[in-house]
Amino acid sequence: MKSDDLISRDKSVIWHPFTQSAIEQEMLDIDRASGASLFLTSGEELIDGISSWWCNLHGHGHPDLVKAATNQFKRLDHVLFAGCTHEPAVALGEELVRVLPGDMGKVFYSDNGSTAVEVALKMAIQWWHNRGDSRGTIVALTGSYHGDTFGAMSAGARGLFTKPFDQMLFQVEHLDVDQPEQAIASIESLCAAGKVAAFIYEPLIQGAGGMRIYSRDTLERLIDICKSYGVICIADEVMTGFGRTGPLFASSSLKTAPDIICISKGLTSGSVPLSATVCSEEIFQGFVSREMTHTFFHGHTYTGNPIAASIALASLKLTESDECAANRARIQAAHVKCARELSALPAVSNARVLGTVIAFDLLDPEGKGYLSSVRDDASRFFRSRGVLLRPLGNVVYALPPYCITDEQLERLHRSMIDFAAGDGLGARLTTI
Repeated sequence: MKSDDLISRDKSVIWHPFTQSAIEQEMLDIDRASGASLFLTSGEELIDGISSWWCNLHGHGHPDLVKAATNQFKRLDHVLFAGCTHEPAVALGEELVRVLPGDMGKVFYSDNGSTAVEVALKMAIQWWHNRGDSRGTIVALTGSYHGDTFGAMSAGARGLFTKPFDQMLFQVEHLDVDQPEQAIASIESLCAAGKVAAFIYEPLIQGAGGMRIYSRDTLERLIDICKSYGVICIADEVMTGFGRTGPLFASSSLKTAPDIICISKGLTSGSVPLSATVCSEEIFQGFVSREMTHTFFHGHTYTGNPIAASIALASLKLTESDECAANRARIQAAHVKCARELSALPAVSNARVLGTVIAFDLLDPEGKGYLSSVRDDASRFFRSRGVLLRPLGNVVYALPPYCITDEQLERLHRSMIDFAAGDGLGARLTTI
């Protein structure tokens, strides 16, 4: 199929996410993928530098995942998960309870990161309701992003993404971790008033908020205060899970574990939709009653899909392997070296690395942040270098699949350095 034909057909019927069709660059016509590479219909190869929106851990078309999907498809493709169960969902639940930090006891499946967060928020609020307590205040962090459904938007930062819906979102108290003492005093006051149902946070790094790494000590103090008042703590590990920050889960590196953990993206290595909201046994027991009104009346058509669960089991096995751990360490070491070079460039500020995530801020003379024209210029430059990156405005970042080769990683890093140094927009920025 010719590229022009596909692009034309796309324009006639498709509405793409996070895309302004009137001004968006031409679509990339992806024909196939393998490992860390995407191939266009023209045969052009691009390194998938952002793991197809942060979810592809082990590379495209990994044979272990293909085998798991194929075998399961032949046996059981799907069945409703209300009143039915099956081996893949149970086996995956057992493995998740084993590997997740804290006293996790029960797994509730859904489809994506937003739904995992919706489930967690509803769990927390109804848990208090079932106890006869009307508390419903949610506390979150400034700059946070938890998804695009209404509950997830409410918990996230208010701004560009939420403005048309602000009057329809429920009230959430946001804490500024850049002002730690103020944040700590605020959460102490809120918890003491007895109105807080839950505290939700992206542990250690905020993804869509600009790959913003923040203080581990501040987060731990906030969690400890919430725990002292019995407030439910929800860790949104949709991006950070499955080794992205170093350990298998970012919450594992904190002294205090959450009560609920939301996971998706890397759960199936980005191959098919699946998410899970995993809670402590104490949370689950708050819904166990002879009183039917205490039931958690929530579900999705594809909850616990057997094919997705089988793929997730295979992906988790790969993620726990020594080879994968070595690859993550290799990527992090190369990121650190790249960040040192980036830090020396006048157009760059705050070059940072956490696990397999590398990010830096480019000068933003327009002060437009996410809407900065840097994004489009950068995307075009990176494509010319055979790399797919999608900057968050003036924030350039990468988190490649763990299977990326040293040669591909060098190309990725060199493209970032060259762009910031002057081959791309960096040259214009340094003269402003």
